[in-house]
Amino acid sequence: MGTQVSLHLRGHRVDTDPAVEPAVAAVFGHLRAADELFSTYRPGSQVSALRRDELPRGQWHPWLTEVVALCEEARERTDGYFDPWRLPGGFDPSGLVKGWAVENAATHLSRLCGYDHYLNAGGDITAATFTRPWRVGVEDPTDPASFLAVLELRTGGLATSGTAARGDHIVDPHTGRHTSNLLSVTVTGPTLLWADVFATAAFARGGNVTRWVSALAPGYEVAALARAP
Repeated sequence: MGTQVSLHLRGHRVDTDPAVEPAVAAVFGHLRAADELFSTYRPGSQVSALRRDELPRGQWHPWLTEVVALCEEARERTDGYFDPWRLPGGFDPSGLVKGWAVENAATHLSRLCGYDHYLNAGGDITAATFTRPWRVGVEDPTDPASFLAVLELRTGGLATSGTAARGDHIVDPHTGRHTSNLLSVTVTGPTLLWADVFATAAFARGGNVTRWVSALAPGYEVAALARAP
């Protein structure tokens, strides 16, 4: 998915529990399978074929069918500020599919009992904890050595959209132009999938995104925000 992924487990028997290694392998196997289907960097992925109009609907993988339906729901829920059909280069579900894939991959950890987990894909994080919260540093897009905020995350998701990693890559689907007044938006909430969608949509929209995200869905909020100077 064009990014790095890390998994952290916390528990008393991480190094000796025989269930840990196969669960971790299943997490990364799931993410590799998602990357093969959805990567816009792979010419042979189903999303790349769809962007070339070379994939009839009858040949879609069930995961692609699910993601397209979620993208349609996301477009409706965000007033069209999340719209993967109106992006340069054609359909690109990356603003949803990474959170979706990471969250689904983390379900393989449910076979482990008594462990906290923290799965991070390029700053999009799903976590669960039975003990103390995870502490998450949100990078300052103007200074990678500094943090905008340090947040506590127990169970749920955290997603950041902005310019730090990929420059100006998010556009307002209504205008086709890059947002100019924000540098990053971090959203937290019950699920990573929707935190990811709302962060992307909020960045594309600009303006008073804190109030807008809170009105979109109870339980989700802008936890960190950087505006352009």
